[in-house]
Amino acid sequence: MTIDRIIFLRMAEDRGIEDYGRLLGLVNGGGVYGRLREHFREADDRYNSGLFHFRRERGREEEPDTLTPTLDVDDAVLRGIIRGLYYPRSPYEFSVLPVDVLGQVYEQFLGKVIRLTSSGHRAKIEEKPEVRKAGGVYYTPTYIVDYIVEKTVGKLLEKKRPGPRGGARRIKIVDPACGSGSFLIGAYQYLLDWHRDRYVADGPENWPQMIYQGPGGQWHLTIDEKKRILLNNIHGVDIDPQAVEVTKLSLLLKVLEGESEASITRQLALIQARALPDLDDNIKCGNSLIGPDFYDNEQMSFLDEEEHYRINVFDWREAFPQVFDGENPGFDAVIGNPPYIRIQALKEFAPVEVEHYKRAYRAAGKGNYDIYVVFVERGLDLLNKSGRLGYILPHKFFNAKYGGPVRDLVSSGNHLSEVVHFGDEQVFTGATTYTCLMFLDQTDNADFRFEKVDDLTEWRATGESIEGAVPTASATAEDWNFVVGPGAALFERLRQMPVKLGDVAHLFVGLQTDADDVFILEELDKESGKILCRSKATGEDHWLEDSHLKSFLKGSLNVRRYQLTDVTKRLIFPYETRDGKSVLIGAEQYRSCFPSTWSYLEQNQERLVKRNRGKMGENWYGYVYKKNHTRFENPKLLVPSIATGSSFAPDLKGNFYFVGSGGGGGGYGITLPDASRGYYLYLLGLLNSRMMSCFLRLYPKTARLSKMWAQAS
Repeated sequence: MTIDRIIFLRMAEDRGIEDYGRLLGLVNGGGVYGRLREHFREADDRYNSGLFHFRRERGREEEPDTLTPTLDVDDAVLRGIIRGLYYPRSPYEFSVLPVDVLGQVYEQFLGKVIRLTSSGHRAKIEEKPEVRKAGGVYYTPTYIVDYIVEKTVGKLLEKKRPGPRGGARRIKIVDPACGSGSFLIGAYQYLLDWHRDRYVADGPENWPQMIYQGPGGQWHLTIDEKKRILLNNIHGVDIDPQAVEVTKLSLLLKVLEGESEASITRQLALIQARALPDLDDNIKCGNSLIGPDFYDNEQMSFLDEEEHYRINVFDWREAFPQVFDGENPGFDAVIGNPPYIRIQALKEFAPVEVEHYKRAYRAAGKGNYDIYVVFVERGLDLLNKSGRLGYILPHKFFNAKYGGPVRDLVSSGNHLSEVVHFGDEQVFTGATTYTCLMFLDQTDNADFRFEKVDDLTEWRATGESIEGAVPTASATAEDWNFVVGPGAALFERLRQMPVKLGDVAHLFVGLQTDADDVFILEELDKESGKILCRSKATGEDHWLEDSHLKSFLKGSLNVRRYQLTDVTKRLIFPYETRDGKSVLIGAEQYRSCFPSTWSYLEQNQERLVKRNRGKMGENWYGYVYKKNHTRFENPKLLVPSIATGSSFAPDLKGNFYFVGSGGGGGGYGITLPDASRGYYLYLLGLLNSRMMSCFLRLYPKTARLSKMWAQAS
C-alpha cells in the first residue's frame, strides 16, 4: 500500500497535479517515513481516495488505515525507492505513461508472494501456487481488451442517452477476476470517450457541468463527471487483496489523466468536494465462485483460520445491492480474462474449493475440468435478463470431454452471440495458449457470428478473417466444430453422415516415455545381432540388442501419405506381453536376456529415477505412462497428429511403434476389429481421398485429432 501511494504521488507530480520533486525532497535528512506520512495525510484531504484514508469520516463505512502510520520503515529503503522513481535512475516520463502499462508491471508482482526464510532474517520472493500451476501471469493485450469492451459495453450503449438521467447511467459492468484491472480500465476509458463525444454532439452548452474546453480547444469531461461515471458503472472482484488495490490505483490514475493542478483546483472550487472517489463499494475482494452457501456443508465449519482466509467467501448480493436490487437484477456486462488452471493442479493447493465447485456448478460436473469453465457459468449467473458476457479463454473446451457440461449450458440457452477463434495463433506473449473470444447473451439467439482468424497480425491490422453466421441449433453439448466460408456446406454434409470412423474403428495415441532422450535412439549401424545407436541422453554411441529394440516413428517426420519414410529411430521398450497385458520385464530377466541394453539403462538410472517426482521405485526403468502397449504390433493405419491434409500410411504387419507427442508432432494408430481386417486398404484409400483431405483441412487445426477421426464420415 505504501508503494502504491508513492507511485500515485510520483505520477501526479509528472502530470502537474502535485509539486514536482516534493517526494524527492524527502530523501534529504532523517525521519523520511515520518515526513512521508504527513504527505499522505495531505493527500487524504485533497483526494479522498481509499488509497489515502487515515481517519474515520461520517458516512464512510470502510475502516481507516491505522497500521501503516505506526510502522517503522528504514530511511535507506525509502530513499532507494524514491530515488529510483526520478531521473537518471528512472528512464520513465510518468506524465505520458499509460495506466495499462503500469498494470502490466503490477501484473507480474501480483503473481508473487514474499516469504520469510526459516532463519527469519531474509525475505524470499516466490510464485504463488496458483500462478505456478497456471504457468505464470500473462497480461491481456490492450487490443483484445478493446475488442471485448466494444462488443459488450459498446453494444449496450447503442441508442442510450448520456448524463445523470440518461440510459447509460443504468449500465453496470463487472470483471469477476479483475487482476490489475485491465478490462475495467478499458471499459472505463470507453465510457469516458463515449460520454464526451455525446455531450459534444448534443451541444456543449447543454452540458456545462459535464464538459469543459481546455487549451487548444479540446473538450474534456469534468473531474466530477469522471467520478460519477466510475462510481456508477464500473465494478470488479478479485480473490487477491493486492490485485484489488492495484485495480483501484489504476482507476484513480485514470480519473486524473489529462488533469493539471489548475484544472483540479478550478473544478473542486465549484463543486466543493475532494478530487477522487472512494472505490471501496465498487472494487471488492473475495472469491467470485464461492458464496455464503459454502457453509451449508457442516464440514466446512471445521476449517482453520488460514483456510477461511484463503477461500474468502463472497456474497455478490450483499456486496453490490445497487446491482441486484430492483426489477432487473444483475450486471449488464460481464467481461474479462478468467484464470486458466486445470483441476489437477488446483487440487494441490485448494482441494476444498475443488469439491465445492463440483457440487455447486454444472460446468464442473465432468472430468478434469479447467477453472475457466466455472467462470463462464458464474458469468452467466451474474447477468441480468438482457446482459452480455465477453471473455477471452482457451477454446480447448470446444472439444475436450470436460467441456461437455459447459457446452450444454451455453447451447441449451442459445446464449452464443459471437466467437472469434484464433486457432493456433498466439495472443499472449511468452505463453502457448490456444484461445478464442466468446460473447454470450442472456437472451436467446437464433444464430451467432463465427469468425476464424488464421493470421493474427493481419486481423489486428485490417480485421481480415473468415466469418459467417452459424445457427445456434448447430451448437449442442457435443463437440463444437464450426466452419464458415468456402467449403462450409460440404463440411456440414459430411459431418452429418450417420456412420463415423469412431463407430467402426479404434483410434489410439502413441507412447509417452517421459524420457525420450533415453529410450529413443538414432540407428547408425547394424552387425551380428547388434545395433549401433546414438543416445541424446549420454551423447555417446552404444551397441544394443537388435532383437529387443523396436522400429520407431515420430509423427510427420516419418508418416506420409501412403508411405513411411526415413525411418532411422529405434525404441527401447522394456515390456513384454503376458495374457494380453503389458508387463515390465523383471530386472534379473532383463540383465540376463539383454545385457547391453540393461547396462545402458543403468548408465541413465539417475535421470530415470527422478521422473514422476521420484516415485518410480523399483520400476525406475519403465515408462511413467502405460497406454496402448499391446496395440502396436497389430495391423494398423498410422497418421501424424500434425499434417496439412490426409497423410495416412499402412503398417499392416505391426512392425512399428510411434510417439504420442514431441518433435514431429506425434501420431495416432487406427485399428479395425478382427472381422473387418480385410478392409484396411479400402479404409486407407477413403481416408487419403481428396474429399477427406478437404474435410480435414476445414477442421479446426487445434481440435484433438481423436475427436476429428470420431466425426470423420
